[in-house]
Order: sequence, then C-alpha cells, then structure tokens
Amino acid sequence: MKKPERILAERLLQISAIKLQPQNPFVWASGWNSPIYNDNRRILSYPDIRNLVKVEYSRAILENFSEVEAIAGVATGAIAFGAIVADMLGLPYVYVRSTPKDHGLENLIEGNLKPGKKVVVIEDLISTGGNSLKTVDVIRTYGCEVIGMVCLFNYQFPMAVKRFREADVSLVSLCTYSSMLGVAEETGFISPVEAEALREWREDPSGWVPNQAE
Repeated sequence: MKKPERILAERLLQISAIKLQPQNPFVWASGWNSPIYNDNRRILSYPDIRNLVKVEYSRAILENFSEVEAIAGVATGAIAFGAIVADMLGLPYVYVRSTPKDHGLENLIEGNLKPGKKVVVIEDLISTGGNSLKTVDVIRTYGCEVIGMVCLFNYQFPMAVKRFREADVSLVSLCTYSSMLGVAEETGFISPVEAEALREWREDPSGWVPNQAE
C-alpha cells in the first residue's frame, strides 16, 4: 500500500500543483533560479484532491497535536486549507496576515483568537521558513501557545530546519521535496538527468546554475 505522502506527491504532480522544469527554470522572488514551482492553490479546483489534503491535514493534527484548541492559517496560500481543516475538526479558525490591514481595524489576525488557546498553524509551503515563523510570533504575541505547525509541502532546506528548531516549533510535513523527487523519478515524470539537476539544486538553491540541467 502506498504511503499517504507518496500518494499526495503523485496527485500534486498530476495537476501541476508541483511543476518541474529543470531545463527551463523559474525565477523565485528571492532571485534564485529554481527547477521547481509550487502552485498549491490549484488543489482547490479538484474536489477529490482537496478532500485528500483536508483529511491528511486533519489526520496529522489529531496524531501529533491532539490537544489543539484552535486552527490558524497563514495568509494567503493557507487561508483556504486552514478553513476546511478547522471545519472538519470542528475548531475555531483564524488566519494571520503578513502585514496589518491598511484600513479599518488594521488587523494582523482575522477572526477571534482568544488568549490562552493551544493553536496549530496550517501552512501550505515551507521554503526558508521566515514567513511561517512570523505567523507563529504573531500568535504568541496574542497570548496563545503554538503547539505545532502542519504544512502541505516542505522543501527541507537546512536554513528552515535550523529556524524551526531555534523557534521551538514542531513541524509536520504532509509531503517533502525528497519524497516528491523519488516519486517523480520512479514514475517517469522526469528523466534521471533531470532528477540529478533537481538534487543539485536542493543542495545549493542560491548558487544553482540552470545549464547544469542540460
């Protein structure tokens, strides 16, 4: 029987929520050349995959953070995922903005988060971890305890691992870069040469040269 992580990887590749282009790389906002791009919002248009993701998020929370009292989504990519997971678990839900709203109440947290609650943060994607951990800081400032975070996809960058450890945040990933790459290669989604380029990028994303994939 296939593990849920491998099933998720297959489905995300099939609907192009994960796009692999080592010979025609993307450019991230950071300026990095990247052979991979995540567009997890595509999941929302596929009810069967959306349901799979909802179930796996919920399972991960119940197995790892059973004392959870509230769910918080990270804006903007995880807002919808957090909402459907909170609904499935019957828990209060808020989402956290990256910057305060520039009018009205100027909220950072949208919803009603009561101090003292044990919160699990829902994230769709972990790259360097910076934005995700800003959300944790905001929730902690509001007087709540972040007991963990669950993400859909994790690039597994060493800098992110270090940041989460230093922030004392327990992270559970539904799908990882290494598992996705294994599935992509085994199913013929990419060639061995392309797989090697993706491995090289993963080792040095900021210094990776695109023509290595040619």
